[in-house]
Amino acid sequence: MTTKQTEPTGVTRGVLNTPRWTMSGLLITGLVGLAIVIVLTLWGEQIAGFDPGKQDLRARVLPPFTDGHLLGTDKLGKDVFARVAAGFRWSIPVGLLATSISAVIGTTVGLIAGWNEGWIRSTLSRFMEIAISFPYLVLAVAVIGVVGRGFLALSLTLGLVAWVSFARVVFAETRKIKQREYVTAARLMGTPSLRIILTYVLRGLRPTLVVMSAFIFADLLVAEAGLSFLGLGAPLGEPSWGNMLADSRVNLFDAPWLMYGPAAAVVVTVLTANLIGDGLLQYWSRGTHQQ
Repeated sequence: MTTKQTEPTGVTRGVLNTPRWTMSGLLITGLVGLAIVIVLTLWGEQIAGFDPGKQDLRARVLPPFTDGHLLGTDKLGKDVFARVAAGFRWSIPVGLLATSISAVIGTTVGLIAGWNEGWIRSTLSRFMEIAISFPYLVLAVAVIGVVGRGFLALSLTLGLVAWVSFARVVFAETRKIKQREYVTAARLMGTPSLRIILTYVLRGLRPTLVVMSAFIFADLLVAEAGLSFLGLGAPLGEPSWGNMLADSRVNLFDAPWLMYGPAAAVVVTVLTANLIGDGLLQYWSRGTHQQ
């Protein structure tokens, strides 16, 4: 079995011949980060010991580790750590839902374009080329300006503008899988195309989709924070990381700790997603090249 026939993914990221300990290190580090994210998402407010929406004007802009406030308080006396923890419950679901939407749309379009020939492939290929030419963050700003703000609107917008990344990779991988011997044999035996796609093609695409989902989730999380920072994402007052970073600009020099918490949350979550994606990619790549 050659490397070309068994290549599981079209994502060209990471080093293929990576020592096992390095791959294990990436995955372990990513899983540790994932555990931290899950704990903060589910029990962050309990750990902080404060209500993220409660104001205390007598305790405004307190520095970290003052009166039990781990990361201090903001200009309204709200506990920063509690608000950062509450931000996990906003940003993580938005990123997951947007990634799911983009994966479903992109995988469907990529499969149809990669499996079919003639005008269907040509039309969808041109459509993907047009879609990829627009910067998705700029497109998201335009769409949100029309449909409005909110959880569902933001998730749907990010999903609709990021699907082309999935579609292009799935398109290329489907064309490769379509040429493999077991797929050709199934077609010659008269197996329906839909059954071949569901049984063989999607199974071959599974590693690609998992790795792509991790990377796209990280990108969309940054996009969500950026849109909220610009006032186009989460509603005003919502404890999202983008909103908190935008609010911290007022006290950037006299209270810089207000930005440390949300900035660290974005970095840790994005780094965790990328570590898991890189670790899985290297694991599958190494397993393929050892066959």
